[in-house]
Amino acid sequence: MFNPIQTTIQPIPDCYLNMSQDVLEQHIQNIKDTLGDKLFMPTHHYQKDEVVQFADITGDSLELAHICRNNRQADYFVFNGVHFMAETADILTDNDQHIYLPDLTAGCSMADMANINQVLYCHHRLTNDYTLNLLPLTYVNSTAAIKSYVGQHDGTCLTSGNARAIVHWALEQDKTILFLPDQHLGRNTAYQLGVPLEHMAVWDPIQKRLEYEGRKDQLRIILWKGHCSVHEKFHKVHIDQARQQNPNVNILVHPECPFDVVQASDYAGSTRYIIEMIQNAPTGSHWRIGTEMNLVNRLKATYPKIHIDSLNPLMCACLTMNRIDLPHLAWCLDKILDGQHDNVIKVDDATAYYAKKSLDRMLSID
Repeated sequence: MFNPIQTTIQPIPDCYLNMSQDVLEQHIQNIKDTLGDKLFMPTHHYQKDEVVQFADITGDSLELAHICRNNRQADYFVFNGVHFMAETADILTDNDQHIYLPDLTAGCSMADMANINQVLYCHHRLTNDYTLNLLPLTYVNSTAAIKSYVGQHDGTCLTSGNARAIVHWALEQDKTILFLPDQHLGRNTAYQLGVPLEHMAVWDPIQKRLEYEGRKDQLRIILWKGHCSVHEKFHKVHIDQARQQNPNVNILVHPECPFDVVQASDYAGSTRYIIEMIQNAPTGSHWRIGTEMNLVNRLKATYPKIHIDSLNPLMCACLTMNRIDLPHLAWCLDKILDGQHDNVIKVDDATAYYAKKSLDRMLSID
């Protein structure tokens, strides 16, 4: 089974941990200056400010997928994100371009909630025991192996930014959608497009069973029982408390949040949507945002004339994303200079072939 992260991960040398922030920043900048256009650093919005300052481009998953596919100049991509993003970059770039992940332990809890063996078992059960004609869709927050499975079965990837367009396309295919691996994004998007909750089912990969009490001919979408460990920490009670404190507050959340949170909010959309809403917000307006804390804090600092707070006052940043830090970034860049490849993320050709089909289909629909 394909595994993009090596089983043996070397601990970071103490010399990097003992460097001051000023020394690390200068070291990183020196290497960037040395490599010039040969180095490209795509960086996700959820990264820490200390890393974002070195980004060549910041974006959400959809933006970064477009950018990586179109960049034919760089030899080295240092992806400041998590492993599925680095995999996606490797699939979309040329074979002579190398994708580095500064910390190989930077994974994604959502992606880990659906492994390929679980998905293949689910597919077998649903097509044989339930005789369903499946069309699989996968959120980009999934492994390359899952993307490959989707590509083999004429499905497509999607992001929170294009989920509505992709699910609308899928609903027109006259098949039962299998939505991987985030049940909340799937449920919120399908409901927004007019699919009743009673026409949705949930596949539980742990219990290996379909949770559905309706008629099979009314089943439109099967939601994989997975979630984002960050966005599932927002609850409707947080919205109720925010409105009690300020009836005029605007509630803006990511569609990975649970269904009742999205329904009770004023606005829901992708990371890019959230940023653009705040960019265009009236001076003096009040906002509670339900998404990752690094982004919320950055918006708060960038727009001081707008009152911005996290929807959950006890929210923390994405822990796996935050494994990318200055010591690991400096160490990774030194490895590039030394010609080392142990931080390279490489998807094997067989997996990449069908995974690319699912990504290309997404980009063509979008």
